[in-house]
This record gives sequence, structure tokens and C-alpha cells, in this order.
Amino acid sequence: MSARVSLSPGRRAWLRFRANRRGWVSLWIFLAVFGTSLFAELLSNDRPIVASHQGQLYWPLWNHYPETTFGGDFRTATDFHDPFIREQLTKDGNWAIWPPNRYSYDTINYFAPSPNPAPPSAENWLGTDDRGRDVLARLLYGFRLSVLFGMALTVIGVGLGVLAGAVQGYFGGRLDLAFQRFIEVWSSIPELYLLLILAAMFEPSVWILLAILSLFGWMGLSDYVRAEFLRNRQLEYVTAARALGLPDSKIILRHVLPNSLTPVVAFLPFRMSAAIVALTSLDFLGLGVPPSTPSLGELLAQGKANLDAWWISLGTFGVLVGMLMLLIFVGEALRDALDTRRG
Repeated sequence: MSARVSLSPGRRAWLRFRANRRGWVSLWIFLAVFGTSLFAELLSNDRPIVASHQGQLYWPLWNHYPETTFGGDFRTATDFHDPFIREQLTKDGNWAIWPPNRYSYDTINYFAPSPNPAPPSAENWLGTDDRGRDVLARLLYGFRLSVLFGMALTVIGVGLGVLAGAVQGYFGGRLDLAFQRFIEVWSSIPELYLLLILAAMFEPSVWILLAILSLFGWMGLSDYVRAEFLRNRQLEYVTAARALGLPDSKIILRHVLPNSLTPVVAFLPFRMSAAIVALTSLDFLGLGVPPSTPSLGELLAQGKANLDAWWISLGTFGVLVGMLMLLIFVGEALRDALDTRRG
């Protein structure tokens, strides 16, 4: 009779996560889409990946070449959408390998047959916005920016939240009371007003927005970590570690923190989705990134201003809702996987 194999808590949580088909599939779909967006320059760009002209290879995607390189008259940067340049790259044995979508996020299609915003066509698969920029390219680059911004804000918020919660929960007493009063005062500061003031003082920037949101994004998680530390510090293994003479830093990092990370891990996808919504909302109001930066919020604002251009709002809304749904499904699966009451 074979002995029953004992699984570690981490292994059991992993098996529970994989058993949640919706969360498991959502995770892979999100990783696949995000991984694809990391190569946005290779998928959507207004310059060829590689070109051959008069027997010589050029790499326009990584290098800038003057127009005279390809038979033009001026030494300005080459506009590869110029019909003359396109003709030069297709005659006399010349050739070029283009990305699947021949537009970058800031490329203006001056040769569009329809006025802007132009509807979807064979040239612009999801149409153009009110400035003649390709909607598909801006969605691809905007999705990548939103996810990277959400990841950065989540990492900073988790780091600050875990640190604050650990200090409060482990030491307790007057330090905990003082920190709680500080959080109450700090959370009462109107975040939107602060953004309005800084938007009037500085040029809009992703880094300024990240810094401001990071100042307020850690307080929610710190409460969960504090509660876990308050519970775990009373357990026997912490008392034993103290009796052995271990310093507080080692007890926190090696013993209490690993046993307090359950709410942190389950919190990550929801925190990330909240960060993406915050960025999109601020961009929609004009308080986020610079106007030239590809952003889902800026596209939604364009869709609001051009209600007849349905392709702008529809594509952006679909990307945003799909991304948030995937993150929520992953978060629900993580929450269920870390629930020790489940088998």
C-alpha cells in the first residue's frame, strides 16, 4: 500500500490556481497579449525593419537615414510613407520588409483618401483619430504603457505598503497608534486637487504622475499587512525565535513576512487594475501623460469629442474592458488558490 504524498502549501495553492480554468486561461491570455505589446515597434511602425537599396542593406527601424540615401533630394529624415520613397524601395531590385501595421503611434497619414477621423480601411485597420494617427498603433502602444505603468505603481505601492504594515503590526504600541493617525491625515489629502496643482506647475509627465499616485497607493495594502502581522506576532514560532535571540529584522523577514504574504499576493491583480483605471481616468481628464503619448484615456477623450467616429471609442473600450476582465479573473483565481480552507 503506497504512502500518500504530502504536498507543500505552495504546491497545493498552485494546483488550486491551475484548477481554476477561467483564471488560468486569463493569465496566459494576458501574458501573451502583454508579451506581444513589448514588441510593438516590430509590429506597428512607420519605418521598414530592413530595406535593400542599390544592393546595400539598411536598418531603418534602429537607425535614421536621410532622404538622399534612398534617392531623395533633401538630407532630412526619410518619410517612408512618401509615395516617391515607396517607389524607390520597390523598383530596380530594391525591397523592404515592413511591420504588419505600417504606422507608429505618432504617424500622421497625410495620404489618407478620407478626411480624419477616417473609418477602418485596408490602409488603417481600425481607422484613424482626429489627427490622422492610426488607432490600432495607438491602442497597441497605449496598452503597453498602461500595463507597465500599472506594474510600476503596483510594485512601489506593495513595497511601501508591506514596509509600513510590517512596522506597525510587528512593533505595535505607540508606534502603531502614531502611524495610524498619520495615515488618517495623509489619506484625507485630496489627491485630485494635488494633481491639478502640479499639472499647472509642471509639464505633464508619466514620472510625475507615477510619483504622485505612489504617495497614496500604499495605504490600502498596509492595513492588510498590519492585520496579518498583528495576528502572526502572537504565534508560538515568533515567541520561539525571540527566545533564541534572533534580531527583529530577521524575525520579520524570515518568519513573519512569508506567513503574511497571502493578502499581498491576492491583492496584486486588483491593485494593478486600479492603477490602470487611474491612469486612464486622468488621461481622459487631461491630467495624465502628455498629449503626444499613446494612451487609452486620451483615445476615450477623442471618442467622446467625435461621437460619429465610433471606431475610436469601440476599439479603446474593448481593449480596456478586456484587459481589466483578465486581471480580475486572475485575481479571483489567486484569492481562491490562497484560501487555505479549500482542499
